[in-house]
Amino acid sequence: MTTAPIARIALVGDRSPHVKSHTRIPVLLDALASRDGLVLDAYWIPTGDAGAEAAAGTPARFDAVWVLPGSPYASEAGVLAAIRVAREEGIPFLGTCGGFQHALLEYARTVCGQGDAAHAENDPGAADPVITPLACSLVGHEGLVRTEPGSLAEAALGAERSMERYHCNYGPSPRHLPALAAHGLRLSGHDEDGQVRIAELPGHPFFLATLFQPELHGDGTRPHPIIRAFAAAAVAHAARRTDSVSGRLAATLAGSRSAG
Repeated sequence: MTTAPIARIALVGDRSPHVKSHTRIPVLLDALASRDGLVLDAYWIPTGDAGAEAAAGTPARFDAVWVLPGSPYASEAGVLAAIRVAREEGIPFLGTCGGFQHALLEYARTVCGQGDAAHAENDPGAADPVITPLACSLVGHEGLVRTEPGSLAEAALGAERSMERYHCNYGPSPRHLPALAAHGLRLSGHDEDGQVRIAELPGHPFFLATLFQPELHGDGTRPHPIIRAFAAAAVAHAARRTDSVSGRLAATLAGSRSAG
């Protein structure tokens, strides 16, 4: 019987008992292991440490990176650095709520070349922020989300539509969405009013960001399909890493025997 490898996952966020999504993490990890056989070895990385960790290449040693809700973060720069490493190194990535907002912000700055792109929560005086206050707060809101056919979002959800829970006051400015899409980001989920609620990166092993919080699905004992899909991508990444190490070891041993 083949046992799935244990995946190392970085949880980027300023952990707090007052953030409900943070308190759900242990429940979700237990459920993923017991119900789905997806074992994640989770490490919390405070945003204040994330920048230095990214510079040291730490996120690249993980099998997945999850930027959790809880903005405003202690370090915007740390969050953006962790997202960039996951995006550029092909590490499975999930960003929820604030993680979604900062995934779009990182993409605007790094890929679209908008060095002055701003998040209005962090920089309320910004002239033209990429992330702006929502016309109507979504704190405590639940709403329908539709996914685009053939998208990662649709595959992860296993459905074209779903009811999702929010806890946020900020979202992407419609004015900046065409530039994000033109540079390759797929805006793959929308609410009933056509507002973007999911973004993903085609060609990446798993790069998905949601404005809603799948952590708040049910009581946490049956993980949201997106969280299961993310966990499966992390385990698949761990398996590839293990196979790569085993392959290099076998080649080294074979070379040693030949030399002898």
